[in-house]
Amino acid sequence: MRGLRFLVSVSLYTVWYGTKAVVAAFAGVRQRAGGIYDQCQRRWARGLLRANRITLRIQGVERLTPGRPVVFVSNHASFLDIWALLDGLPGTIRFVFKRELLRVPVFGAALRAMRHIEIDRTNRSSAFASYDEAAVSIKTGISAVVFAEGTRSRTGKLLPFKKGPFVLGIAAQVPIVPVFCADTFARLPKGSVSPKPGDITLKLGEPISTEGLTYDARGELAERARRERLALGATE
Repeated sequence: MRGLRFLVSVSLYTVWYGTKAVVAAFAGVRQRAGGIYDQCQRRWARGLLRANRITLRIQGVERLTPGRPVVFVSNHASFLDIWALLDGLPGTIRFVFKRELLRVPVFGAALRAMRHIEIDRTNRSSAFASYDEAAVSIKTGISAVVFAEGTRSRTGKLLPFKKGPFVLGIAAQVPIVPVFCADTFARLPKGSVSPKPGDITLKLGEPISTEGLTYDARGELAERARRERLALGATE
């Protein structure tokens, strides 16, 4: 029953809100804070959490400066992470996502319509060019969400960090904010389509300044973010 509810809710909510975003983009509706694109993605995520009987708790929002864009660097252990981040993070946010997701019907078109940040991980130079473009968007007030491990964990434990996300923070000269999505793996591990009802928690760490840092500092930033993530409760 849980699996059926998951599949039906994902299909219905994605078609409804994804189509609204695509139609808005086709009609030339511009991006703005709190506008239709922000509303669609937040309502999509919030509706799916409720439909699957999952309650989101948030810790650490007070650490953020209201209105200041950042690069959120999150763990990725479950599909539920995406719902939690879209519903719980404040302001206008856009994900850095792998190009393969554009092939998913409706969902891929909605990602493009909302101007989430596409990365081709098979092409290093193209990926870094995308980060440069994303940095320009961030400077306009949009926060980016990046999964530093690059893929979902099969065990719930942290994987090695990629350095690209930290290049983005340096290029935009905005703080890196480590984020830990707690208990999402227990509710819906990779490969499952049957989420267990219950609580999940979004934990925001201390912002890490990138002011004045250069490309060479990306490794140090990655290590600092990893330590902060572990302090939030992640395990290696």
